[in-house]
Amino acid sequence: MCNAKSSDRELVQIADTALADSVRRSGAWLACRPGCTQCCIGVFAITQLDAVRLQEGLAELDHRDPERAERVRRRAADAVHRLSPAFPGDASTGLLDENSDDFEDYANDEPCPALDPETGTCDLYAARPMTCRVFGPPIRSEGGLGVCELCFQGATSEQIAACELHADTDELEAELLARVESATGKRGNTIVAFVLVPGSP
Repeated sequence: MCNAKSSDRELVQIADTALADSVRRSGAWLACRPGCTQCCIGVFAITQLDAVRLQEGLAELDHRDPERAERVRRRAADAVHRLSPAFPGDASTGLLDENSDDFEDYANDEPCPALDPETGTCDLYAARPMTCRVFGPPIRSEGGLGVCELCFQGATSEQIAACELHADTDELEAELLARVESATGKRGNTIVAFVLVPGSP
């Protein structure tokens, strides 16, 4: 997994560099700053590559600040307890059902367990999933160019397009994900809470 780790660092660096460039171009249009937690509320799907990165980040936090790491684990365990009964997938493995239509309206008010509710910052920021790394600036998806609802207030579509985040990571991310899934035997998406509890699937 050593080679996979160095490749994941490359993936993260590409995404973070693209984000920094978009942030520079976006300027005051971006509302993103410490304490703004809009994007930390509501569950979202993460890959097994994200899951491994989060688990490694939590292990590193254990060395630096065990009490803080334990608070993250406690919040994750509480979230799993709350979320399991209606989980749109297999709650024993934490894997989402890719064919379920229930995920869109699932747990939209649930805070991420990595979010420190007192500071409004992420306790696992350096290990955050790819979705978190690129959220805020305009990013293109199948539905077009999307932005956080708090950002780009009053901006024209041209101004938004001029700040689009360009991160050419799809091919590298797919390759790394395939390697991780092969090495761990875990395939499919999950959510943050399920990967941060002790003995998590």
